[in-house]
Amino acid sequence: MIRLDDKVAIVTGGGRGLGRAYALALARVGARVVVNDLGVQVDGSAAGDDSAGAVVSAIRRAGGHAIANTESVTDPAGVERLFESALALFHRVDILINNAGIVRSRPLAEMRVDDFDEVVAVHLRGTFLCTRAAIRTMCAAGRGGRIINTTSGQAYGAAAAGTANYAAAKGGIIALTGVTAVEGAPHGITCNAVSPLARTRMSAHYLAGQSDAHLEPDAIAPLVVFLASDAAVKITAKVWRVARNEIALVDASIGRALRPRHECWTAEELADRIGEIGVEVT
Repeated sequence: MIRLDDKVAIVTGGGRGLGRAYALALARVGARVVVNDLGVQVDGSAAGDDSAGAVVSAIRRAGGHAIANTESVTDPAGVERLFESALALFHRVDILINNAGIVRSRPLAEMRVDDFDEVVAVHLRGTFLCTRAAIRTMCAAGRGGRIINTTSGQAYGAAAAGTANYAAAKGGIIALTGVTAVEGAPHGITCNAVSPLARTRMSAHYLAGQSDAHLEPDAIAPLVVFLASDAAVKITAKVWRVARNEIALVDASIGRALRPRHECWTAEELADRIGEIGVEVT
C-alpha cells in the first residue's frame, strides 16, 4: 500500500480541477498538504475567492492536515513565502506539484503581448520559481524529494490554433523537467511531468459535450500519488500522458539521419532528396 505519512506536499493551483484532485488524493494517503491557489478566473483575472480554503476544509473534515496559501507563483518573494509557510507549520517539504495555470486563447495575429507573457509567467516562470525553491529546500534537508510538473499534448503532438502562449509554456516545462531531473539526481530528487487530459475549467472548450468518466480530474490523481511516493524513487525525467484511462510515456525521438553526397549540403540536393527522411513535398 502506498502511503505518504509524514510527507509534506505543496500543490500549486490546488483550489480547483486537477490541483484539487491531487491535494485531496495526497491527503488521503497521509500527506500534509499546502494548497496554493489565488482563486482567480481561468484567464487569471478577478482574484479573491477561497477555493484553496475550501479544499483545506475538505481535507480537514476527512481527518487530514492542510493549510491554504494564496501567494502568486509568478512572484519570487511570494514563492519564498509559500515555502516558508510550509516549513513554519510542517517543518519540511518533500513533494512539489507544479499545477498552477491560466489560459488566454487567441490566434497569433490577435494575441496581445500581455496575453503571451502572463500565460508563460504562470505556467513556465511559476514552475521554475517553485522548482528552484523546492530544490533548495530539499537539498538543504538531505532527504530527497519529488517534483511533478504539468505539461500538455499541445506542446508535443496535438497543437491547436489559438494556444501559442500555452503550448510554448508547456514545451518549456518539458525541457525544464529534464534539467531538473539531472540536477536533482545526486540529491535523491526526482522530477517528472504529467500531461493530463481532464475535464477542467481550462479544457472546457475542448472537451465540451464529452461525458467519459475517465476525463474527471480524479482519474489523473493516482499517477501523481504514485510519482510522489517512494515507489517511484528510480523514476525521473519522464513525461507521462494520461488520457481516457490510458497511461503512456511521451518520448522524443530522432529520425533517420541523411548525409550529403559531397562535402556539404546544398539547397538543391535537399530539394532532391528530402523525401529520403520521410518529408513529403508533394
